[in-house]
Amino acid sequence: MGKLRLHRGGRWSRRTLLALCLAGGAASPGWAKPAPAAEKPAGERPKPAANPLPADRTTRLPARRYDAARLRELASQRDFRYVEPDQSTSVWDAFWARIWRWLGSMLRTPTGRVTWKYGVYAAILVALVYAVLKLLEVDVTAAFGRSGRRGQLAYDTGAENIHEVDFRTRIAEAEAAGNFRLAIRLGYLEVLKHLTDGGLIQWQPDKTNHAYLLELPAGPLRDAFRAATREFEYVWYGDLPLNAALYQQARATQRAVSTRLAGNSRAAVPAPNAFAD
Repeated sequence: MGKLRLHRGGRWSRRTLLALCLAGGAASPGWAKPAPAAEKPAGERPKPAANPLPADRTTRLPARRYDAARLRELASQRDFRYVEPDQSTSVWDAFWARIWRWLGSMLRTPTGRVTWKYGVYAAILVALVYAVLKLLEVDVTAAFGRSGRRGQLAYDTGAENIHEVDFRTRIAEAEAAGNFRLAIRLGYLEVLKHLTDGGLIQWQPDKTNHAYLLELPAGPLRDAFRAATREFEYVWYGDLPLNAALYQQARATQRAVSTRLAGNSRAAVPAPNAFAD
C-alpha cells in the first residue's frame, strides 16, 4: 500500500515538472519567434534596374558661337599662356643667381643687415658730396694725384676756333716765351685746319681726335696724322716735359702732315722715338 502511494506521488511530481517547463517556454520571447536576419550594407544591396529616358531627337538646339574679342582678351592674359619655361641656364644667369644667394644669406645675419643699412647711407652720402663738389667746380682729382699744369698756360682752350686763329703769329709767340706745350697745341690745331680746308675732315669744337682719325682714308696721310695725334696727346694730356730737341721733333711730325696734304709724296714721317709707348 505504501509502494502504491509512492509510485503515484512520483508520477504526479513528473507531471507537475512537465507543466512548469511548458509554461516557462511559452513565456520566453526566444521560443515565441525567430531573431530577424542581419541587414546587408548599402553597397551589397541589389540596384534597381535602370530605366534610361529616350534621347530627344526632335528639339533643335541653337548653334553656339565663340566671342572672338573675348578669346583675344583671354589669350593676352599671362595666366592663359601655357608655354613650357626654358630650363636651361646661361653662365651669366648662374653667376647672378649665385651673387643674389650670397647677398640673401648675408642679409639674414645681424651683421649683414647692419652693414647693408649703413653701406647704403654711406653710398648716398658720397654721391651727394660728389655732386656738391661738381657744382662748385672743385678739382677732385687733384687730391689723389698730380694735376695738370694747364693753369700755367695763359691761353683759353675753350674759346678756340681754328678759322679765327693766326697760327704763325701765335706759334712764334709761344716759342719766344718758351711755352713749348702751347706751341705744340697750336701746331696741332693748324693741322686740323689744313685737313678741314682740304675737305678731309669736319672740324667741331667738341669732337675727339680719334673721330678725326676715322674720317681720314687709309694711307700715308692717315699714318702721319696718327703720329702727330699721338705726340700731341703725350705732350698736352700726358704732361710730357719738352726740351728744344723734342719740340722740334714734334713740330716736324706736324709739318709732315701738312706736306702730305699738299701732295708731296716724298715727305717722310719722322720717327717719334721720344714719344714711343
